[in-house]
Amino acid sequence: MSFFHDTFGTPFGPFSVAVNESGDVVATAFGDSNALRQRLPDSTVTHRDPERLRETRMQLLAYFSGERSSFDLRLAARGTPFQLRVWSALQEIPSGETRTYGELAREIGRPSAARAVGRANATNPICVIVPCHRVIGADGSLTGFAFGEALKARLLAHERSFVLTGSAA
Repeated sequence: MSFFHDTFGTPFGPFSVAVNESGDVVATAFGDSNALRQRLPDSTVTHRDPERLRETRMQLLAYFSGERSSFDLRLAARGTPFQLRVWSALQEIPSGETRTYGELAREIGRPSAARAVGRANATNPICVIVPCHRVIGADGSLTGFAFGEALKARLLAHERSFVLTGSAA
């Protein structure tokens, strides 16, 4: 399978995105194309194509600059039906807010599945756009983010700052 990617600078460091031939986002990563490839299937070949990713890059840069709090992009994450359900629920968490794994489990109608929700959250291939960073531990701790808890804290603070100022659409 072949995908197209681009890497660009953000206030949070390099950010990479991969899309399929239709332009649907399949994976994102903080870091370069090597970090992105780790979030794609092993047999994946990627080709750098900044023009194909222009709209995706523009929306992400608007998010990172505090001008946008949500995305209007087509997504094509691959996962089990349960994972897809969790990832869909993540997109319903408003910018600047958080949910615990238990709350998310209840929201998808599986109140005893907090650990399974955590595993699904950990395998989310489309970070930021599918905001897995908005899920926290029951005690309020910033647990489990593929790119580190310090970056998770920065993303949450970033979102809270533009929600408080009302600057993001």
